[in-house]
Amino acid sequence: MPARVGRCLTWPLVAVALLLAGCAGSTGSASRSANRVYLDEAFSTTETFSRVFTAGVGGTCEAARRALLSQGYVITSARPDAVNGRKSFQPEHEVHVQIEFHIVCVPEVTSVSAMATDPPSTIAFVNAVQDRYSLKKNPNSASLGVSAIGSLSLPVSSSDDSLVKVASQTIPAGVFYDRFFGLIERYLDAP
Repeated sequence: MPARVGRCLTWPLVAVALLLAGCAGSTGSASRSANRVYLDEAFSTTETFSRVFTAGVGGTCEAARRALLSQGYVITSARPDAVNGRKSFQPEHEVHVQIEFHIVCVPEVTSVSAMATDPPSTIAFVNAVQDRYSLKKNPNSASLGVSAIGSLSLPVSSSDDSLVKVASQTIPAGVFYDRFFGLIERYLDAP
């Protein structure tokens, strides 16, 4: 009889062990795919993040700086060949989003004979990163010490709020960059 009881207890333990192993395997595969996101990086020859402008390096980056300023971006750094800007949004009550632009302007490489006759042209490389923050509440409790009674805990409802970054992603939308490049072109055409 004891051997039979032992076998009856073994089956539920085996089932629980298999269930736990299955759960661990499913979270493990999600973690593995998140760690291998670089496999989807195609390095294709699209012009999503770059555009050629018929202007010098300084003029192109200045037009990009003006384009950002015209849309309410705060310029965090500006050089003749690079501009960074940031803008904050609050799409929901406890959600904060920031978009940060990084623009690098480099001269387009052409042949020596073309350089002498053609006007200068510049490639603007643009990358925008969206960071998402969420409000995290940290509750506080207060304690009051009375020597005759001891320590007494009072239910005081106070909390410290802090923003915690929950996501960060390079914006991949080509239409988003097309609108920005169109605005740069407008400032390059302005007298």
